[in-house]
Amino acid sequence: MGSTSTSSAALIHHFRLTTRDMDSPRNRPYTMNFCNSWKEGGHRYRLTRRCSKGLRPVFRLSVLDENSSDSPTETTPSLGSAVQDRPAVEDASFEQEDTSSPIYEFLYPDKEELPDDKEMTIFDHLEELRERIFVSVLAVGAAITGCFAFSKDLIVFLEAPVKNQGVRFLQLAPGEFFFTTLKVSGYCGLLLGSPVILYEIIAFVLPGLTRAERRFLGPIVFGSSLLFYAGLAFSYWVLTPAALNFFVNYAEGVVESLWSIDQYFEFVLVLMFSTGLSFQVPVIQLLLGQVGVVSGDQMLSIWKYVVVGAVVVAAVVTPSTDPVTQMLLATPLLGLYLGGAWMVKLTGR
Repeated sequence: MGSTSTSSAALIHHFRLTTRDMDSPRNRPYTMNFCNSWKEGGHRYRLTRRCSKGLRPVFRLSVLDENSSDSPTETTPSLGSAVQDRPAVEDASFEQEDTSSPIYEFLYPDKEELPDDKEMTIFDHLEELRERIFVSVLAVGAAITGCFAFSKDLIVFLEAPVKNQGVRFLQLAPGEFFFTTLKVSGYCGLLLGSPVILYEIIAFVLPGLTRAERRFLGPIVFGSSLLFYAGLAFSYWVLTPAALNFFVNYAEGVVESLWSIDQYFEFVLVLMFSTGLSFQVPVIQLLLGQVGVVSGDQMLSIWKYVVVGAVVVAAVVTPSTDPVTQMLLATPLLGLYLGGAWMVKLTGR
C-alpha cells in the first residue's frame, strides 16, 4: 500500500458535527467523554462526543483504515493525535462564540478584568460579611440614638404639612407618643446611616467587579442616592400635603379632624420612604441596560404597559386610597421610566 500502509493510523476523512439545540453544559462542572467505534466496508468508524464546562457538546466522526489502532502512540501520525490536538483551537472558537453573550460576560468575567481579584474561602467571605454588618449596625444605632435626642423637633417638623389645616393630634393610649418618637428616630437614623451601609456594601462587592463595571459604579451610586433623597423631598412637599389636604377638606363641616399621632406618622413615614424607593426606577433600568438584558428601544416600545404599571404601583405604594395621591405619584414614575429608557438608549444599549 506504499507509504500509506506504513502509517498505523492513516487519516482518510475527518469532520465534525455540532449541535446547537442541546442545553449548554456550562452548568455541568465536569467533563464527559463518549466514544464508540465499529467496522464496516473495510474501514473502521469512530464517533466521539466531548462535553466540557463552558462549551457546547462536540461530536466527531472519524473514518480510519482497518489497520489503525485505538491507542495510537506519540511517534505515529495517527488519527487519535489529530483528534486530540485540534480541539484546543476549535473548542476555543466555540467558547468564544458561546461566551459572547453580555449576561455570560457579566457572570463570568475574564481574570484580566478583575484587578483586585483574590482567592478567599467561604469562611473568609462570611467573616468579612459579619464585620461589615457589625459596622453598619453600629452606625445605624449611633444615628438612631442621636435622632432620639432630637425626636420632638423631628415630630414638629413632620407635622408641618397639616399644621395650618386645623388638625389636632391626640395620644389615644398610654405611651403612644413615646413609641411614636422611637419609630420616628428609627426611620431617621436609618436614613442618616444609609451612607455607611452603602459604603460597606460597595466595599464588600468591589473586588468582584471588573474595570468596566467600576466605571459606572460611581454614577449609579450617586444617582441612586440623589433620586432617593429627591423622592423624600417630593413626598414631603408635594405628596403628603396633597393627600392630607384631600382628607381634611373631604371631612370639613362633617367631622372634626382629631388624628392619632401614631397613625399619622405611620402614614407619613411609609409614604416618604416608599416614594424614595420608587424613584429608583432609572437606576434599575441602567443596570439592566448595562448587563444587556433589555435595550432602550425595547423599554420605549412598551410605554403603554408602563402607564398602567405606574398607576398600579402608585396605588400599591401609597398608603392612602385617594386618586389624587396615586396620580401625583404615577406621573413622576412614568417620567422617570421614560427618562431612564432614553438614557439607556443614548449609552448605546
